[in-house]
This record gives sequence, structure tokens and C-alpha cells, in this order.
Amino acid sequence: MSAWTGPPPLAVVVDLDDTLYPQAAYLSAAAADVGTAAGSAGLDGPRVHTALTAELAAGSDRGGTIDRALLAAGVPAGDLPRYVPALVAAFTACTPARLGPYPGVREALATLAAAVPVGCLTDGNPAIQVSKLAATGLGPLLSEVLVTDALGGRAARKPAPGGLLALAARLGVPADRVLVIGDRPGKDVAVAAAVGARAIRVRQGEYAAAPDVPPPWAVTATFPEAAALALRVVTAAVPVAG
Repeated sequence: MSAWTGPPPLAVVVDLDDTLYPQAAYLSAAAADVGTAAGSAGLDGPRVHTALTAELAAGSDRGGTIDRALLAAGVPAGDLPRYVPALVAAFTACTPARLGPYPGVREALATLAAAVPVGCLTDGNPAIQVSKLAATGLGPLLSEVLVTDALGGRAARKPAPGGLLALAARLGVPADRVLVIGDRPGKDVAVAAAVGARAIRVRQGEYAAAPDVPPPWAVTATFPEAAALALRVVTAAVPVAG
């Protein structure tokens, strides 16, 4: 971590999946729901469940995951149009009653939100992302929430800058005066760089082993550590050095 130079951030923007809570918990529940729906449709539900779990583990934000899982489960390609829509609907409709945040996240987020506006910028199907956030119980601590797909589908996802620019405007601050906290260098760090802002990378979740490219301003092991560092920068009268 280098010294913080220049004016302090006026707002903090946090990612959702694998930053505030472990996304694996949601994906496990969604895969189970798809397996149940597959069984109801006359397919081998457990086999579809196993195949989808493997596909999600290989990369949870790739398109066509259910299609590939069905093919891996032995469903002929010509039969996919018959089954995919209902299984996608089952995945989208998954609404866990609770998704537990990582340890210390609630308290850290509350402390940070008491000092500076905090927004959430997240990629994905808007219905799914809203459901996830509700299940974490963290929504009341966030000043604004923006799901990038609502702006233009997958093309609007991070690192496309439009979502961060729009969220900064909602927070009432210039985009280059936000500090982004997220787990993915290629998305969270990159979108911050795209608008002239800085980012703290949290090394946890599905992409914990991803290289720091592009490089973040700082790296922490947990969200509470990132939030504490952000709070120091927001409130410091002198540069913060590592």
C-alpha cells in the first residue's frame, strides 16, 4: 500500500458478492433449486445438480451455465430449448431466507456508513442481486444500491464505467472521489481506475487467488480490514502510509 495523496474520498462504494458475504452460499442454494426443478421436468435432478455445481465452481458469472450443465448431465443439445427456460427461472427465483455476511462485516459497514455515504455496485440479474442483498440484511446500511445490468445488461457490468459514474452521481460526489472496495481486480479495481478513483482489493471468495491486475491502492484479507483502512483515509488529516 502506498501513501494516500490528494483529497480524501467523499464516498465509499462496495461490491456485494464475495465482498460482503460468501457467494458460494447463494450458488449452492440456487443449484439445489435447479436440481429440484430438473427432477420435476423429468430429468435426472441429482445429476443436473452435480453438473451445475461443477459449472458454477468453474466460473459463476459466465453466461450459459445451465446449458453447459445440462449437456454435461447427458441432455441432448436439441432438447435444451425444452428445459433451459424453466431451469433458468428456478435459478432466478432462488430466494434464500438468509445469507450470512462474512464475520465482522455488519459492524464494519455500520461504522463506515456513519462517517461517509456508502453505496453498493454489483453485477448480475437485478432480481437475483436484490434478493441476495435482502438476505444479507445489510441493505439499510447502504445509501444507494445499483445493479449494473439494469443499465444495459451484461455489457454494463464492471469494469464498464457507466455503473460507477451513475452511482457516484446518486451519492452526490464526483466519481474520482469515491473509494471502491471489492474482491475482483478485473472488475472492482478496474472500474475504479476507469473513472480515476482508487480501490481496496479484499482477497477472499472465488477470485481470492486472482493476480492484482490492475494493481489496487491496497490489499486486505477481509472486509472489516478494508473498511477500517477506508475509514482512516476518509477521516485522516494527513496521508495514510502502509
